[in-house]
Amino acid sequence: MIVNETYTLSNGVKIPKVGFGTWQSKSGEEAYNSVLWALEAGYRHIDTAYAYGNEESVGKAIKDSGVKREDIFVVTKLPAEIKSYDGAMKHFESSLKALGTGYIDLYLIHAPWPWTEVGKDCTEGNIEVWKAFCELYKSGKVKSIGVSNFHPENIEPLIKATGVKPMVNQIRYFVGNTQEKVSEYCIQNGILIEAYSPLATGELLENGTLDPLAQKYAKSVAKICLRYCLQKGVLPLPKSTHRERILDNTDLDFEISKEDMAYLDSLHHIASTRQLRD
Repeated sequence: MIVNETYTLSNGVKIPKVGFGTWQSKSGEEAYNSVLWALEAGYRHIDTAYAYGNEESVGKAIKDSGVKREDIFVVTKLPAEIKSYDGAMKHFESSLKALGTGYIDLYLIHAPWPWTEVGKDCTEGNIEVWKAFCELYKSGKVKSIGVSNFHPENIEPLIKATGVKPMVNQIRYFVGNTQEKVSEYCIQNGILIEAYSPLATGELLENGTLDPLAQKYAKSVAKICLRYCLQKGVLPLPKSTHRERILDNTDLDFEISKEDMAYLDSLHHIASTRQLRD
């Protein structure tokens, strides 16, 4: 199963090739059940964030799953508005306590700017946060560190200030919207790309663009989207709160032909009108 395969980060850490996302999964029964079902289905990579408000439910599901902690790759994120060393340290401890997992496998800066001020230059604050992340990494409380929604101009100052490259950049990435400039930079610098909203927040399921390919491969549109990411060397983060879909999305052991990949690559600027992940 593809969910049992891994990519290797620049620091040698193994990360499962498919992650299970929990954005917009409500704290409590919804988040708890979806994570529990994901782990039952074979997922071993769970993605959450402080801003999602469901870390405690995610952590409880991990604990109750019966799967060994060391076999689960846990990701969470620092709130986008936190741009200080002390703030980063404080919020990390809050996340770690809520999750109850002992350590975090991957910790991300959620965005280069507060969500209420998208595009604001927070370079100095991001450098302070990155210094805190480097300390957390050295301490062993975090096994790998990275960023989310960052462009090259946001990443370069972090490297210049600390000498440490992010190991991951989690970005909005789907068929027709692969952020070519960001993707090329990450590939050149050994930064793994994680794809959030790999189904364009559901819009690729609805607009009919990929229906012919889905019929050709006898696979769902969702699986075509996820498989596309994998064949691009990108780590997709599908999300669902429905048990059947969670299980169904693990069925990704098929191959899209070179010709069909080229066709998918040719689909440019499929714009999603739905909100960015926050």
